[in-house]
Amino acid sequence: MTTTADATSEIESANAALQNQLPFSDESDLADADRGFIAALTPGVVTAGDGTVVWDNDSYAFLEEPCPPTANPSLWRQSGLVAKQGLFEVSERVYQVRGLDLSNMTLIEGETGVIVIDPLISAETAAAGLALYRAHRGDRPVTAVIYTHSHIDHFGGVKGVTTEEDVAAGRCPILAPVGFVEHAVEENVYAGTAMARRAAYMYGAALPRGPRGGLGAGLGQTTSTGTPTLITPTVHVSTTGQVETVDGVRIEFQMTPGTEAPSEMNFYFPDLRALCMAENATHTLHNLLTLRGALVRDPHVWSKYLTESINRYASKSDVLFASHHWPTWGTERLTEFLSLQRDLYGYLHDQTLRRINQGRTGIEIAEEIELPPAVAQAWHTHGYYGSVSHNVKAIYQRYMGWFDGNPAHLWEHPPVESAKRHVEFMGGSAEVLRKARESFAQGDFRWVAQAVNYVIFAEPDNAEARALQAYTFEQLGYGAENGTWRNFYLTGAHELRHGSVGTPTATAAPDIAAALTVEQVFDAVSLRIDGPRAWSARIVIDWRVTDENVVHRTQLRNGLLVHYDLDGESSGGADATFTLTRPTLLGVLVGGADIGKAIADGTVVAEGDVAKLAELAGYLDAPDPDFAIVTPD
Repeated sequence: MTTTADATSEIESANAALQNQLPFSDESDLADADRGFIAALTPGVVTAGDGTVVWDNDSYAFLEEPCPPTANPSLWRQSGLVAKQGLFEVSERVYQVRGLDLSNMTLIEGETGVIVIDPLISAETAAAGLALYRAHRGDRPVTAVIYTHSHIDHFGGVKGVTTEEDVAAGRCPILAPVGFVEHAVEENVYAGTAMARRAAYMYGAALPRGPRGGLGAGLGQTTSTGTPTLITPTVHVSTTGQVETVDGVRIEFQMTPGTEAPSEMNFYFPDLRALCMAENATHTLHNLLTLRGALVRDPHVWSKYLTESINRYASKSDVLFASHHWPTWGTERLTEFLSLQRDLYGYLHDQTLRRINQGRTGIEIAEEIELPPAVAQAWHTHGYYGSVSHNVKAIYQRYMGWFDGNPAHLWEHPPVESAKRHVEFMGGSAEVLRKARESFAQGDFRWVAQAVNYVIFAEPDNAEARALQAYTFEQLGYGAENGTWRNFYLTGAHELRHGSVGTPTATAAPDIAAALTVEQVFDAVSLRIDGPRAWSARIVIDWRVTDENVVHRTQLRNGLLVHYDLDGESSGGADATFTLTRPTLLGVLVGGADIGKAIADGTVVAEGDVAKLAELAGYLDAPDPDFAIVTPD
């Protein structure tokens, strides 16, 4: 994408003003981000086996230049810090690989090898990170892997650092919080298509890197586009205070479910005086509801778990590190860091609830709320990834839902019909665009985006509206301190000009699909039933899964696929029964394998009316990884 607009004078002035308002003279983060540097990956590019580039950190070299008018200087600063790439010594026996994916990979040296924490998104980037470590610390075997939580940037590269054979043989245990597999699979499969499509906007993976394009996502630069993998954990951590000794390294765990992920844990290394905060305390305000979509997180328990971390571990720690960004050294500094992070989430929660009980709506609260000065002045509380605005709305959604209580909003027209009526009431598209250009000249870009959106949804082919909206999105992106907001705006501008970027990053990878339980397989299938077409269908199929010793019944009725385990053998009443193993079930229902061939070669034993399965398949819809976002679908 080549943008055709400079920053307007309003955006240029607003960005310039921030240079005087923010504490740019405080360079402690710069010192911390550089501390312990050993070596960079040179060049900072990772490729797949076929030569495809899956990561290119060198493309962010422009961030070493002064901030231009087309970027918020606070985000420019953050992106420059996050783009620092290489192997770093955190403390004795603790190392990090940073800048080779969205997340960090941490390596703890044990008695015989190295423990890997959070092996990135892709096997290729994880392998490159491990190779960089070994080049400078020796060819140590990986003796354990720890997944801090259930998001793909913390487990997807596991096959780049170990093998299923080593895990199965006990040479490399994999530790994860209880519920890890369930949540990792559900997030990437159930609504995975929609989340991945929106993630294309959130991380700006299709944006060219540069002062008018992708600067980074605030949490990390962007997502790698290599091969996501998964090996099922062998040790499930379930209790705060649980201690495991791995390769001679003692680790005490703190469970933090419902914070940044539904399955997450912090942990403390008592012999190293080092504290890992997973993704619960990083150098940004995090998301309570990510722009790609997810379950709304709980800032109340998040704040309480941070208090628990402070009370249990802070005074006994010399260094704090996390799954993103750079560490914090010194007991006093890390205690204050955790305290401000705690105050940030707790304040947003409590003050949003206070205003909710005064009758304010989420949109209103988001405009009104201000952080306490001591919190707002810390760089690490800024909204580079989450934002005060959309996090407050998330808290409102968590407690109150989508409806703000005003009956006028109870039954509004859907977007296209609403847009047609708005445009008509406003005097037609030509008049709307005339007034919108005036608002653009006045710098009221938020209103222009809202008004022109009506024209685009009423008249999708209106070239003038699309062009004006693209310019408007650019200005909003240029001024955004939040990396994901910038990416959303600029990706929206790109798609208005050039068409859809699709879904650059795959999440429902074979390894993730292979981790589906029998229950989850049929959950995933049920979500694809075209209800209206299946209203009159009545289909009962039993699935005898031999290696799980279960018989699972699927029953299609009233457009709903009900499914459940039967006690023992089939109790009768099925139209058809299929006997097979769980891997074959996955292949047939998720992987696209030919069940007819499997029946013919005996892999699947079929009884009854086999045609009923084809009828059931005929009611399945295909998800659309390329659905429209900034134009009507």
